[in-house]
Amino acid sequence: MSNAPRPLLGKHAVVTGGGRGIGAAIATALAEEGATITLMGRDQARLDAKAGALSVKTQVSAVNVDVSNEKSVAAAFARAHAAHGPVQILINNAGVAASAPFVRTEPELWAQMLEVNLTGTYLCSRQVIPSMLENGFGRVVNIASTAGLIGYAYVSAYCAAKHGIIGLTRALALEMGGRDITINAVCPGFTDTDLAAAAVSNIVRTTRKTEAEARAVLTSRNPQQRLVRPEEVANAVLWLCLPGSEAINGQAIAVAGGEVQ
Repeated sequence: MSNAPRPLLGKHAVVTGGGRGIGAAIATALAEEGATITLMGRDQARLDAKAGALSVKTQVSAVNVDVSNEKSVAAAFARAHAAHGPVQILINNAGVAASAPFVRTEPELWAQMLEVNLTGTYLCSRQVIPSMLENGFGRVVNIASTAGLIGYAYVSAYCAAKHGIIGLTRALALEMGGRDITINAVCPGFTDTDLAAAAVSNIVRTTRKTEAEARAVLTSRNPQQRLVRPEEVANAVLWLCLPGSEAINGQAIAVAGGEVQ
């Protein structure tokens, strides 16, 4: 570990969906600044692998959780607290995406998008905000999406869930006003993760476009004409957790290459 000042030293950060993609990049960024990390997610093998990689930088635990299930969330945060104490930083990153025309968006798909993306954010936040209030400090960053700022065709349930996350972010930020607790959202555009790869595969399967053409569809709204890198999202999240960002509260910050909102 470096001897340079680490401004998050002593802070316990939970990152949901922390085993891969954006969540893994966020966990790395927080760990490099000294935070103690609890990774949460569904894939224990991936969580354990990421925890092993981070263990050279900081203290880290890996906890299995289904963020859509209240009992699972309560048990996971109890384990996190037992290992590392109260949570000062919460990154609500766990999410799922699925596409379908609205007329084929069945109640099961609708429920899944809301339960994992929106209810999961609510359940995890509910576990940590009381202790943040008690201790007088907290940083919550919700990973939403540009789909929470504008609409996209064929993902109505996903858009509804991500819009809900931004609404929740703004409401909680107002409630936390006057305390050293900030609630913000970061809204990535299409990012180079497994979800983007799945979206490319789906476009290829359903439209007969080539893989290159399918990727061009995803990047067409980004003026930089590329996918966002997970590390770029992580940098925005890290900034919101570092000293000096205290006045940033209730915001939905797009990391999308200048995509028009």
